Amino acid sequence: MKNFALIICMLLVFGACKSEKKEDIKVEETTKEEFTPISASDMETAVIYEANIRQYSPEGTFDEFTKDIPQLRELGVKIIWLMPVFPISETKRKATGGPDSKFASEFPEEERSKYLGSYYAVTDFTEINPEFGTKEDFRELVKTAHDNGIYVILDWVPNHTGWDHEWLKTNPEYYTQNEDGEVIHPKGTDWTDVADLNYDNQDMRKEMIEDMSYWITEEGVDGFRCDVAGSVPLDFWQQAVPQLREKKDIFMLAEAWEPELLDGNLFDMAYAWDGHHLLNGLAKGEKNLEDYEAYIQKISKDYDDDDILMNFVTNHDENSWNGTIKERMGDASELMTALSFTLKGMPLIYSGQEYDMDHRLKFFEKDSIPKTKGESWDLLKKLGNLKNTNPALHGGKNAASYKQLDSEKDILMFERSKNDETILFIGNFSDEANKIAVPGGMYLDYMVNEKIELKGDAFTMGPWEYKILIK
Repeated sequence: MKNFALIICMLLVFGACKSEKKEDIKVEETTKEEFTPISASDMETAVIYEANIRQYSPEGTFDEFTKDIPQLRELGVKIIWLMPVFPISETKRKATGGPDSKFASEFPEEERSKYLGSYYAVTDFTEINPEFGTKEDFRELVKTAHDNGIYVILDWVPNHTGWDHEWLKTNPEYYTQNEDGEVIHPKGTDWTDVADLNYDNQDMRKEMIEDMSYWITEEGVDGFRCDVAGSVPLDFWQQAVPQLREKKDIFMLAEAWEPELLDGNLFDMAYAWDGHHLLNGLAKGEKNLEDYEAYIQKISKDYDDDDILMNFVTNHDENSWNGTIKERMGDASELMTALSFTLKGMPLIYSGQEYDMDHRLKFFEKDSIPKTKGESWDLLKKLGNLKNTNPALHGGKNAASYKQLDSEKDILMFERSKNDETILFIGNFSDEANKIAVPGGMYLDYMVNEKIELKGDAFTMGPWEYKILIK
């Protein structure tokens, strides 16, 4: 009888243990974090990455890029901007660029297949370029990004379409026409591979908004980078963006500088074009720190405190048409990159920049970026981590303060501060060594991870040298 009672007790204990395990598993499932729409706090700490799918890998597919999304987190990336993913028109497909550009049709037939055309000559705003894969492949890319806490925005082309877009057949009134009733390419440009859209037509506006809404509601994208946004009437954005934001919280980037595009909850971020040209000029010795101070004063005057500017040393246009970072910035490349991460705003990384890319990517043909991690990967990883984690580098709608400190000729020194955190940036914008006296105190020399004590004495900085000091 005692043995029978003992067996019953053991079975009850065993059953209880099994129940506890089941409960533990259930708790784990219910506490899993869900991916939430982008917020203002995300914008404070974000690094944005421009993905050139065609050139990102030898295969040039969504799948090859998707494999690398988890490691982009190492660089502090929180937003992926996909260059246009839509089908590209064959009619008037470009083979070369510039004022003397040629169409693919002008070359021998056996050569034409290598000319893939401009991403910005869109045939259909709701389909996927088969060159990159399928819509299922695209969905897997978005899912993988979201699983890694990264948002995805699409490069939208609102100013024009390719010549094979169905609207040219069904609704020619959607386009700008000349006196003879012929559809024309955008005036004042050499964009002969695209047809200019007519924003006086309200039906076209409605269809444009519907196509943009599709990607938010059906495909889960988190916003748009809008090509030449300043060339589209402002009242279209006042009409479209509120409707898009009704779908969910999104991130809107304007390829434009106009401050009015950032008013009234329209776009969240614009291009720091003047800032980019300034960085090129500083690196070449064509501009100096007086020009830098004038720039800081100008953006403080032109933009509201909650406006965000995108800081960059390269992007697809700069790389293909104006040269690599090394071509344009030479020995000052690392200094300018560090400055782009420490200024108010959001820093950009362009495909290949993280792999020390030092060649101009072809624009209309297949090319490929290098894929070996080196100095640039380590640099961007350090800068991205600091951007993600230190409030003194917040650059969004509630950015950290900026205070320029007294310094010597060719030496820039400024403080960024927020939430009792302060970062001191010091840079020698010269190809000669310079001395600078830094305010005394205990600091972490962030880039070399060493604690240092400064007593206010002058120390020497080498050509194009910089320091990021954390108080």
